[in-house]
Amino acid sequence: MVRSSLFITVFTALLLLCACANPASDKPKAVTNDAAPLVSSSPATAGQKYAISPDTSKIEFVASKVTGSHHGSFKKFSGAIDFNGQPENSRVTINIETSSVDTDTPKLTEHLQTPDFFDVAKFPQATFVSTEIRTGGEKGATHTVIGNLTLHGVTKSISFPATIVVAPDGITVDSTFSINRKDFGINFAGASDNLIRDEVVLTLKIRAVK
Repeated sequence: MVRSSLFITVFTALLLLCACANPASDKPKAVTNDAAPLVSSSPATAGQKYAISPDTSKIEFVASKVTGSHHGSFKKFSGAIDFNGQPENSRVTINIETSSVDTDTPKLTEHLQTPDFFDVAKFPQATFVSTEIRTGGEKGATHTVIGNLTLHGVTKSISFPATIVVAPDGITVDSTFSINRKDFGINFAGASDNLIRDEVVLTLKIRAVK
């Protein structure tokens, strides 16, 4: 009986430790700086355009509190890769409808739409426009993508690793990294005994097609 109780105690403790782990702890962290100036003209404009849509792509995230994590995604977004021979000469643009946020908990989905978080009525769109794509990236990524992310009315330049593969019928971009939500003015702390972590893990599964 004593051994059984001890086993249950240890097993419960292990479950709590797993639930409390920070999902961003082993992910690359996006480097955030002041917004970079956008070049009005680019050699990419003469290249081929590949469309980004929810039909073939996913934009997902994991946010966590002290007691556990929640998975979410955005269901409505559009964009394009203006491809000019190689990724380094190309440009990526994405527009996200913030009201399309969806999570594993309906009440959380509703809360994320309020002024505590995305404030979708005031800031209906989040956007990303790349300013530079370099070869090589953290943790074996093929490239490092740099660009301006506008979220919650704040625009910052972010840099993150991505694996980019070009094929005759499309371009894939895969990336997982964390950003600090407070860099974009999303400061809601949560309950005093269940604080929300600052880091949010973003996962991009882009399949851009002609």
